[in-house]
Amino acid sequence: MAINDLIGDFSRSFLFALATLIPILNPPAAAPIFLMLTEGISNNARRQIARRVAVNILIMLAVAMIAGNLVLDLFGISLPIVRVGGGLLVIASAWRLVNASDLNVEHAQTMAESFTPDQIGIRAFYPLTFPMICGPGTLAAALTVGATLHDKTMTATLTKLAGSLPAIVVAAVAVYFCMKFAAQFMHKLGPSGSAVFMRLSAFILLCLGVQIVWDGARDLLLQLLIQAAALRT
Repeated sequence: MAINDLIGDFSRSFLFALATLIPILNPPAAAPIFLMLTEGISNNARRQIARRVAVNILIMLAVAMIAGNLVLDLFGISLPIVRVGGGLLVIASAWRLVNASDLNVEHAQTMAESFTPDQIGIRAFYPLTFPMICGPGTLAAALTVGATLHDKTMTATLTKLAGSLPAIVVAAVAVYFCMKFAAQFMHKLGPSGSAVFMRLSAFILLCLGVQIVWDGARDLLLQLLIQAAALRT
């Protein structure tokens, strides 16, 4: 392949992966959710969690993009099932945030004590990384991007992969900076504005979970209708 073709494949893969992942990850929307789930902990611990979340997102998206379809085939799991199961997790987590009572000093202290060094890694993955930020919708998008990497030649495939991986890095870094500066952003809104913004973000997350479940259930229903039609013929 000519060098111009390789550069073109690299650039197109980078832009396609970035344009696919960023809107679903939605880094700005992760800021209020991150603050709500890390209420009461120190700024240093919050930065550690933000870094771990970014690393988790990077690893999860890379694995889903490169080997996600193979893993699903290995366990016999279809993508609609992943959407339904993951969407239910999103709904459950968002419902708790929507109905959470206003945090007071005593509750903040309890939250701070629960974020021990051993717990930071666990909480950084669940629920912050999955299903809050890098949920089933994002993983499905990564699987879609991974399906477009395969080409006629190994060189073209590797070039597209080399273009997609930096896009994952950019997306993870964007999420990290939005979480890192979330407190400064929410501080400008004030206590009442922050409370409203957090509730709205939790509600939007709830709606997103319902949408993910509906997409998966719709695909499963269509598969059943196709199978029923095939049996009648």
